[in-house]
Amino acid sequence: MYRNYTQEELDAQYNLRAKFPDFQEHFDRWERDSAEARKDLLCDLDIRYGDAPGETLDLFPAAKSGCPVHVFIHGGYWQFLGKKDFSFAARTLVGAGCTAVVIDYALAPGPTMDEIVRQTRNAVAWCYRNAPSFGGDPNRISVSGHSAGGHLTAMALLTDWESFGGLPADLIKSGCAISGLFDLEPIRLAYLNEVLGMDEDMAARNSPMHQAPPTAAPLTIAVGGLETEEFLRQSEGLAGARREWGLPTEHRVLEGHDHFTIIEELARPDTPLSRALLAQIV
Repeated sequence: MYRNYTQEELDAQYNLRAKFPDFQEHFDRWERDSAEARKDLLCDLDIRYGDAPGETLDLFPAAKSGCPVHVFIHGGYWQFLGKKDFSFAARTLVGAGCTAVVIDYALAPGPTMDEIVRQTRNAVAWCYRNAPSFGGDPNRISVSGHSAGGHLTAMALLTDWESFGGLPADLIKSGCAISGLFDLEPIRLAYLNEVLGMDEDMAARNSPMHQAPPTAAPLTIAVGGLETEEFLRQSEGLAGARREWGLPTEHRVLEGHDHFTIIEELARPDTPLSRALLAQIV
């Protein structure tokens, strides 16, 4: 029914909790490490960046003013988890001299995919407009995200910022999409759409694999070598499309990592993923 998959096979490609049954151990670790990061780092929590439900962010300022601003977007299939589960990524970013902004967005089934994408863009716009107030450089904004956050990272790079609010077209200087979803048609056809409720047109307009970005901001696309065939295809497909469009792209397959272990690389500054991310923004 899709790329030679049966319905059961397609669902299995995206049922990560069944594929990696130790997922709860990772969730517990993220929660624990994130609580420690919030305790250890200077932070301003639950700042509103918009009026809609879910539009809040946590700010972890750099030690010096005029530093780059990095926006991190959490995953969870647009319906689970939250910014508080990923504060651990701020430790590496702040340690490298960046201001880290970890954002929330409203979770399905309440908002549509269009609304989740709009909220993400609104968060990045808020960072640009407010960067001077927290010592950030509005001309050095970058974005990364994991899983659904990888999708939202790629969608942020597709933003027409001038139409969004008269903002600079090159507002985002670089991105890093980690284990992301860039073609939403299989998501629409899989069990996940019971919650997301996308029709064909909504899935298409929110699929960055099929739309060339308006600017040439570099993008690192990272995926674990142990992930499912579909997740590997999603990353390879976006990387291939960007290369055809002549855009700077780095595609990294991190061998030995699965969908949950890969993001834990950001907890330390000396990992290949952290080094690749920091090389773009520092």
